[in-house]
Amino acid sequence: MPPFEAGSVWLVGAGPGDAGLLTLYAYEALRQADVLVYDALVGQDILELTGPDTILEYAGKRGGKPSPKQNDITERLIALAREGKKVLRLKGGDPYIFGRGGEEALTLAAHNVPFRVIPGISSGVGGLAYAGIPLTHRETNSAVTFLTGHDASGKIPNVNWDHIAKGSPVIVVYMGVKHIRSISERLIRYGRNKSESVAIIFKATTEDQKVVITTLETAADDLDKSKLKPPALIVIGDVVKLRPELDWYGKFLALGAKG
Repeated sequence: MPPFEAGSVWLVGAGPGDAGLLTLYAYEALRQADVLVYDALVGQDILELTGPDTILEYAGKRGGKPSPKQNDITERLIALAREGKKVLRLKGGDPYIFGRGGEEALTLAAHNVPFRVIPGISSGVGGLAYAGIPLTHRETNSAVTFLTGHDASGKIPNVNWDHIAKGSPVIVVYMGVKHIRSISERLIRYGRNKSESVAIIFKATTEDQKVVITTLETAADDLDKSKLKPPALIVIGDVVKLRPELDWYGKFLALGAKG
């Protein structure tokens, strides 16, 4: 374990939710940090792993709700580091996968603040595994596209939907619930089969995990009917069809409910 130096910032991935998926580096950082600046998707069981004297500061950003501005969060990290604190910036999933970790790291570097990046298990990997859906499978796909469901302004991202629809056998959409109807319509418009399998995974890897199995054509309506709320991950592709045989975590949760 490298030393957690005073006056430095560690950008750490907390994983998709289950505290057992933390890396050893992440666990040790939680124990040693003077200040923990954490995101909305970091669960209470992970926060409880901090040392007894660690100060916790919430910096969660949730779509459509009042939240700290990104510049304010980064400035706070710099200020804490310059006070000589061991600063742990804890993010759900992985800091560099739709986590704005790159923005924070660039600003820290520009201000000569020492930092270390500790990767975490992204929900696009761990969430699928807990939902019984392989990210890749030799009989279905040799490529995957990770896609954010909204851009910096909150609108549907301006990407090449034609190439994505035709070129990627499996698409994993982060933060896509708000725009699921528009995303589905674009993919179908550019040649995607409207009956293609889709899974919407809510609160992945937690005890509250729910999975809605649907199709590209009916995904938006089935989402509305489910009444389920984000965080959620959308998976599009034939790998979803493997879930009935591979849903180990769903069976585990069912046994827990019976027990």
